[in-house]
Amino acid sequence: MKTSDFDYFLPENLIAQTPVYPRDSSRLLVYEKNSKKISHKHFYDIIDYLKEGDVLVRNNTKVLPARMFAYTSFGGKVEILLLKRFNLTEWEVLVKPGKKCKKGVVLTIAENLKVEIGETIEETGSRRVKFIYEGVFEDIISKLGEMPLPPYITEKLKDQNRYQTVYAKVDGSAAAPTAGLHFTEELFNKLKEKGVIVVDVLLHVGLGTFRPVKTEDIINHHMHSEYYEISKESAEIINLAKKEGRRVIAIGTTSVRTLESACDENGFVKEIKDNTEIFLYPPYKFKCIDGLITNFHLPKSTLIMLVSCFSSREETLNLYKTAVEEKYRFFSFGDACMFL
Repeated sequence: MKTSDFDYFLPENLIAQTPVYPRDSSRLLVYEKNSKKISHKHFYDIIDYLKEGDVLVRNNTKVLPARMFAYTSFGGKVEILLLKRFNLTEWEVLVKPGKKCKKGVVLTIAENLKVEIGETIEETGSRRVKFIYEGVFEDIISKLGEMPLPPYITEKLKDQNRYQTVYAKVDGSAAAPTAGLHFTEELFNKLKEKGVIVVDVLLHVGLGTFRPVKTEDIINHHMHSEYYEISKESAEIINLAKKEGRRVIAIGTTSVRTLESACDENGFVKEIKDNTEIFLYPPYKFKCIDGLITNFHLPKSTLIMLVSCFSSREETLNLYKTAVEEKYRFFSFGDACMFL
């Protein structure tokens, strides 16, 4: 299957530049696979499609203020974007412009934070670096860093918390699990009152998820490694639902990748802490999940390929065509789609 098979037309004015308020007032396209029915709703209507006993799986990763600016000894400005932590002081980062930063160069970010540039990671073009600092690293970057918004968002984000889910807990992501941005605490409370069970998993989102597929044949694309966890408690809740024939519905593609990385052929998951490079594309059949809540994704991206596994490439592209015609808002701050 070719990368171009997942292309679609999107007018630029449908790329959402700002989030909606309140979070759950975004629009929701609901696709019911068996009947092929398409419904146009608002996100708060999701409660009508979830039932008692359903298990809703969310990724509780927290976005780091991962974009910082460093300065060379001769006054040059360099952008540093945190991607993945190796240990207490060493990270994988993107450096821009990279040509100025030879191995061994030390850049100054602030009085109490410097960064020593290491070797290039050939597979991705990113760099391994060592941070030199005084104090608690997380506290330092929370003051110096900026939210790493995707390049297609050109407007400045007024409220940094709008690029975090309301349930974000564990620092480590370079980008938000954006399907979760639509949820409010009030909506979760209503779902729990209805008997919907909410469980947390963890996958630290790297930029590899969003990197364009550059190979003509999608089979030749290699996914960047991302760290994930499933706790014993979450695994037990999910597995009991599978045994009893209750639905497991993932909030976002990162939750899908977590569950499908950890499950066996029957869809049962295990307690795990590991890294995943799983790449899901048609005709893959999901083993663990029965439904998916997600945003509308970029043309020719690994994410639209993943979504296409739920029904088919043709049906997914038809849904996207409908969303364009109905003027849904696309990408990170855009509207949502629910597959059941």
